[in-house]
Amino acid sequence: MTSADWVLVLAVFGACAVEMVEALTIVLAAGTSRDWRSALEGAGVAVAVLGLLVVTVGVPLVRYVPIDALRVVVGALLCSLGLSWLRKAWLRASGHKALHDEDAIFAETVAELATEGPVRRHRDAIGFAVAFKGVFLEGTEVVLIVISLGASQGRLGLAAAAAAAAVVVVVVAGAVVARQLSSVPENTIKLAVGVMLSSFGVFWIGEGAGVRWPGSDAFLIALVAVFSALSAAAIPWLRRTAPQPVEAAT
Repeated sequence: MTSADWVLVLAVFGACAVEMVEALTIVLAAGTSRDWRSALEGAGVAVAVLGLLVVTVGVPLVRYVPIDALRVVVGALLCSLGLSWLRKAWLRASGHKALHDEDAIFAETVAELATEGPVRRHRDAIGFAVAFKGVFLEGTEVVLIVISLGASQGRLGLAAAAAAAAVVVVVVAGAVVARQLSSVPENTIKLAVGVMLSSFGVFWIGEGAGVRWPGSDAFLIALVAVFSALSAAAIPWLRRTAPQPVEAAT
């Protein structure tokens, strides 16, 4: 695999892992407080719908859209996503924005579900709906990243495989550690993914516009280094101007 392929795999895997940790928290809450079968069915249906979106949207993009135009549009989209992830990660790492607390999210979701009335036997519609919504909403951004990176690089299958691997890892880890999801270094992963998405965005905008990058795909490593250095400088600077410590976000 080329350096671009490795960056693609790491970016998709990291993004999917972060989003699926958040989705798993909701599924665990729905299963614990309502009905496990309904929660798992809701999560499974959401994953199937997301996979269908990758196939129905991604494949036509790869086959029918001119590659240069696709790369410019995708590059701009990835830059937007990547810089958004970087901004949030910088603010959280520096204390300007509260960190996610998966345990608090779990407790809040359980408390909300406890007010929804008695659990129905055989199939609980509320548990199904909550799990489906959680997985689908968290997974939508992953689908966008998979389609964008996979289509622009002609490696949709590789991007989808990286996302699927992340789902398996998170589900297995969730089964092992149950609700100990707060130990996942979510903000660090988001920072790394933001760096890679921003790097891909700049790279594909240039490629689509006809820029010849030094070293071809290997120049992605240089872009990753640039955004990493920018992050390393931005976080301490923001920390020096941080407000009072904030409570963990839910």
